[in-house]
Amino acid sequence: MKLFLTEDRSHVTALQDREKVDRLLQDVQAVSGRFKNEKGVQKISRTDKATLLQLYTRSTAVINDLNAKYHTPNGKNLLQIVKDYKKSFISSNFIGLKGYERALTDARLGLALWNTTLFTVVSVFLEFVLGLGLAMIMNKAFRGQGLIRTTSLIPWAIPTAVAALMWSYLYDGNSGAVSNFFQAIGLVHNSSDLLLSGSGAMMSTIIADVWKTTPYMAILLLAGLQNIPEGIYEAADIDGAGRIQKFFRITLPMLKPAILVALLFRTLDAFRVFDLIYVLTNGGPGGATETLSLYSYKTTFGQTNFGYGSVIVIIMFVCVAVIATIYVKVLGTNLMDKS
Repeated sequence: MKLFLTEDRSHVTALQDREKVDRLLQDVQAVSGRFKNEKGVQKISRTDKATLLQLYTRSTAVINDLNAKYHTPNGKNLLQIVKDYKKSFISSNFIGLKGYERALTDARLGLALWNTTLFTVVSVFLEFVLGLGLAMIMNKAFRGQGLIRTTSLIPWAIPTAVAALMWSYLYDGNSGAVSNFFQAIGLVHNSSDLLLSGSGAMMSTIIADVWKTTPYMAILLLAGLQNIPEGIYEAADIDGAGRIQKFFRITLPMLKPAILVALLFRTLDAFRVFDLIYVLTNGGPGGATETLSLYSYKTTFGQTNFGYGSVIVIIMFVCVAVIATIYVKVLGTNLMDKS
């Protein structure tokens, strides 16, 4: 801008316009002199930024006025240079609490939270019921007890990504045994639609998760069952208590610490599920199985929006803290109490 105005001042005939140009040149020289030896991106103060913005506004007005009066030959280029002044300012990427404000109105986040809650509640409930039954069976003395306990852990020992890939073959619409079985019993209309519908995709992920983690739940509950003294059951038999009475009056109350540990661990693990759903459905049709972990991953690494991805992770942390507090309060068990 300085070179153009210096070279083309001959076009400016009015004394008032020449004075206006001279003042603008002086301002440009004063500002540019402050950053003469600086290189690269520089951090400037608010005062410097305000000065540059004022100079940008004045320069635009002067150039437009001169172009209109004298039709200066390089006016368009000069105007573009002046406009680039404002574009050179890099705004701060700190947004404060705006990410949480966006989260309150994010429909996709709400859907992910609902999917996570539904997946967690249904899968953990089924795992608890099946795990408790399996634990009570393994707690009985029978031949081959050690072999049964060992083989029951095989699903849990398989890496989650491998298990998800295996289940994806079982759910395959053309050759998958499970998908064709579901079609045969009328659970789905078409085997190829199992992973292509919202309810089918959610059901499929829950079944895969229950299959994999029920043995883990059973082992935790089995440890609690083995800590119950056998003499209590013998005394109950003498008093004439039936199996149902012994289960609700003896087994469940004395199994409470083990239930707390099992439910707490499995709930927190299910709430942050990622690899199973990522490999099996990648969020499902219309985000039907997209959980908070998967949404956070897609936002952070897929969209490179690290700020909002961190907000989603913080929301997950708050949810996990609330879940842990509810479990401890409802079950009323102190894990540090050895009495």
